[in-house]
Amino acid sequence: MDLQAEIERVRAQEAALARAPFGAQRAWELGVALREAALARSASLSIEVRLSGHTVFLHAMPGTNPSNTDWVRRKRNTVELLGRSSYAVGLQMALEQTSLADKMGLPPRDYASHGGCLPLRDPTGTVWGCVGVSGLPQLQDHELVVEVLGALPVEPRA
Repeated sequence: MDLQAEIERVRAQEAALARAPFGAQRAWELGVALREAALARSASLSIEVRLSGHTVFLHAMPGTNPSNTDWVRRKRNTVELLGRSSYAVGLQMALEQTSLADKMGLPPRDYASHGGCLPLRDPTGTVWGCVGVSGLPQLQDHELVVEVLGALPVEPRA
């Protein structure tokens, strides 16, 4: 895998998904849409949607275990701290041949640089939330969130 090319691909995905902040109802719809997409793939996921640091949707599908929800928490911590998708952070760590623990002193028990959590950001780049899943291999977790978030209708401006 060409890490630099993959980092740029993910950067473009993140930019394309920028949108105005939405509220709890749309966050709920996003969580439900992720659940439906997982069901369509016969996958079991833990799903979390957060707005401004508050969890507004959390669901552990049958077939998951507590470690899936813990993986979401660890990926989310990484996204909320660094403002990049957990997959992009992992790619960058691989490119630099380091880890979050070595580079920033972040404990692996609380931070994970594996795919599956993306920031919710506005077109100016301000992060106002995040959405994450765990239960599939990391690239599939990442791509599922990208697909479902990209299909979520954009709310009209008030």
